[in-house]
Amino acid sequence: MTTEPTAERLSPLHDEHVALGAHLTSFGGWQMPLRYTSDLAEHRSVREAAGLFDLSHMGEIEVVGPEAAAALDRALVGHLSAVAVGRARYTMLCAEDGSVLDDLVVYRLEDERFLVVANAGNADLVARELVDRAAGLDAVVTDRGSETALVAVQGPLAEEIVAALVERRQDSTGEAGGVQTIRNMKYYAAATVTLTVDDGALDALVARTGYTGEDGFELFVPTGRASALWRTVLAAGRPHGLVPAGLSARDSLRLEAGMPLYGHELDTTTTPYEAGLGRVVKLDKTAADGAPLPFVGRDALAARKASPPPRVLVGLRGVGRRPARAGYGVVLPRGGGEAPRVGSVTSGAPSPTLGYPIAMAYVTPELSAEGTELAVDVRGRLEPVVVVPLPFYRRPQRP
Repeated sequence: MTTEPTAERLSPLHDEHVALGAHLTSFGGWQMPLRYTSDLAEHRSVREAAGLFDLSHMGEIEVVGPEAAAALDRALVGHLSAVAVGRARYTMLCAEDGSVLDDLVVYRLEDERFLVVANAGNADLVARELVDRAAGLDAVVTDRGSETALVAVQGPLAEEIVAALVERRQDSTGEAGGVQTIRNMKYYAAATVTLTVDDGALDALVARTGYTGEDGFELFVPTGRASALWRTVLAAGRPHGLVPAGLSARDSLRLEAGMPLYGHELDTTTTPYEAGLGRVVKLDKTAADGAPLPFVGRDALAARKASPPPRVLVGLRGVGRRPARAGYGVVLPRGGGEAPRVGSVTSGAPSPTLGYPIAMAYVTPELSAEGTELAVDVRGRLEPVVVVPLPFYRRPQRP
């Protein structure tokens, strides 16, 4: 672990991570916790109880004004003007050629106010593109990343833990509204809720979203209150089995859930259609008066949808024990001779939950059917894999 100053940005929770003995790593221009104790222990805690993640490296960009919705309809592939206040939508920012510049979550906080959450390494690009694409419209784009901290509570006990922070306020004031807001909140919804933390009441934007395949909440707060919130959540969650979790567990959790990672499954060589995410592209979105709503990349994406994809994203289950890793070649095994390459692994690791290796990979369409037997070249040795549906893991329905 290193605590020396670097050119990388530091999370407002950096000192908290150092105090917990975190192993730090570079990610998206930031120094962030890779793990605190063990990758396996942190992964299992999220699946069985709860984990606490620092996501302050993510970008937060506010779009406000009478034409904020129209600006986002023009800028993004989704139909953001159709999103209700208090709800969120997964969407993408694409280039004119239809390639993905970033995948995003957009929250509609008020009728004329949206919050766009971007990946760390792409936040500056997204902010610039939104400014450019809003030109001529009555909408103001403001980068709020430097003043916003974001933490996530993920796992089957996340609701109990987050509700407990509100319940402490209920005990002293008799107000129950905040608790019911948390308990009744739908997936991909958000609301401002008053929490009680160690240094007093804190208004937080709380969203029922996440990147682990489990139930969970993401909490947006001012950077100056981040440490107090972090310590309060840790204290409230410990009796429930909550532990702090780093990027390594976050990656294995999202891989099991079949969730794409920008720079792996998504990049500027890929459109949403190859990634199996064509559903987020709204080619037919229209304004309230029925007029078509053009957006950046629409023509290229319409053409791509109408033509066979050159490659398809699939799930791979390892038959052996050696895991595939990003960049490894997917081949068509043959008895003798060199195996022809038919694709490439984008993400891969042993699955702590399932007990066998899993990977996502792009392969040619004729080899994408469930049950197709392929192999991955793992350092010169062909490891057998089978094409399986995504996601690999779905959380069990709990009462």
